[in-house]
Amino acid sequence: MLNHAGRRAAAGTAAAVALAVAGTAAPSPATAAPGRPGPAPRPAGLAWHACPAKDPVEGTRLKGLQCATLRVPLDYAHPHGAQITLALSRARHTARKSQGAVLLNRGGPGAHGRDLAGVFHAAMPRGVAASYDWIGFDPRGVGASRPALVCDKSYQDPGRARPDAVPENAAAERAWRKRARAYARDCAKRYRTVLPHMGTADWVRDLDAIRRALRQRKINYFGYSYGTYLGAAYASAHPDRVRRMVLDSVVKPSGVWYGDNIDQNIAFEKRIKVFFAWVAEHHALYRLGKSEGRVAAAYARARAALKARPIDGKIGADELDDTFLADGYGDYGWAPHAAALSAYAVRHDPGPLRKVWQPPSWLDQNNYAVYNAVQCRDAAWPRDWHRWHSDSVRLYREGYKFETWSNTWYNAPCAYWGAPGGQPPKVGAGSSLAPMLLVQGTEDAATPYPGALETHRLFPTSRLLVQVGGGNHGVTLSGDRCVDRTVAAYLGKGALPPDRPGPDATCKAPAPPGPGPAKKPGRSHHAAAHG
Repeated sequence: MLNHAGRRAAAGTAAAVALAVAGTAAPSPATAAPGRPGPAPRPAGLAWHACPAKDPVEGTRLKGLQCATLRVPLDYAHPHGAQITLALSRARHTARKSQGAVLLNRGGPGAHGRDLAGVFHAAMPRGVAASYDWIGFDPRGVGASRPALVCDKSYQDPGRARPDAVPENAAAERAWRKRARAYARDCAKRYRTVLPHMGTADWVRDLDAIRRALRQRKINYFGYSYGTYLGAAYASAHPDRVRRMVLDSVVKPSGVWYGDNIDQNIAFEKRIKVFFAWVAEHHALYRLGKSEGRVAAAYARARAALKARPIDGKIGADELDDTFLADGYGDYGWAPHAAALSAYAVRHDPGPLRKVWQPPSWLDQNNYAVYNAVQCRDAAWPRDWHRWHSDSVRLYREGYKFETWSNTWYNAPCAYWGAPGGQPPKVGAGSSLAPMLLVQGTEDAATPYPGALETHRLFPTSRLLVQVGGGNHGVTLSGDRCVDRTVAAYLGKGALPPDRPGPDATCKAPAPPGPGPAKKPGRSHHAAAHG
């Protein structure tokens, strides 16, 4: 059944198709689109075994799960050529009758995922958890999959405070560009044969290889953040192979990826102001100002002080921004971060900031390398630096200061990437696709609300569940019982909200946290910044 958005879109599409058919002949063999890669050989069955008590990547988080590996083609156009390895985990169904397998993706792109099988099996209602095989996996290039990509570690962690992301002059900007170019060149040197095969289209084929290895006619799927784009691309390519699908915190397909990052710069400015306003509400505790503007000024002063004299020579202005960027993604760390800022700005005590900042781990470096490998390959990025410079300067002058320049340098390797950007995968499917559930917070900064609305239109059988006022990135299993009930009902019985104009169902976001010790969310899905 088409949703309300789909019916409106279908009416316009039908007229466009009619015009196109009337005026266009079928392509001749000389002009027809090139064929898709042929099918890869059917993967062998997976050899499941108990996961190690202490996994090199996940530590003890795989306890009680089963692990396996799957060999897939590096290049699906040459299925018998070079192979790579995907690492998987499984929490087996315990119900008498199985509903199949649910593939889980944390996002990123580049986030590890084998621990998710245990997370979802433990967090879902008992009946739902028991009825599925929950499948976590490290996508190509990630975590325990091989090869696992890591490039020039000094770009993120030079062993000292990084230069301020906001360049003071042209020379400072050139220095950042030089570092970004060096990172891209190091990736190309290390993984020249791999980078052309790291796009979302390759990940879609990997998902289908996992489906076949699991001996499943159709898959169930749950994806956060970038995982929503991966799921949407899979559903578009294989609508007949999807049983149930949940996409939580939804990427805007038309913006991949340069445009989506511009949108983030705008959305994070709004979100960090919400955090500053929350700090101001608790001025009696934090003493950073009684208004959002005063707290922002206190943050700016702390940033300037750290730029002049980094803590231990390592925590400077850029590292402060990195730490507080998490407060745009979710409110789970608001209290300890506000306390750390207060200690530094009011009492001149660097200890709490030293505690909340962490240098990039190996997984962080791996996440970042794959993030670039996927997004730089997925779509064409500007290769003329003038475009990057002019957009960054414009946004910064318009008042979007918090993330603009740091986001520029986070993505700048794509301006010099060794594998050219391609054509983004098609996203959208007709009424033959099984109904899917979209979940979205209205104030999410990482994947702003318009992305969910666009995806809702592109998938006429989808239903949109909106958390009104929700600013946390990744809603399901974060403590909202209303959302969790709806997701569990869909996965458990296929129940969906009735179709309505706009959002099909809403949940009111939980209240912001109090100023005490940080609450711990009921899930571990967040992929880190730029998910």
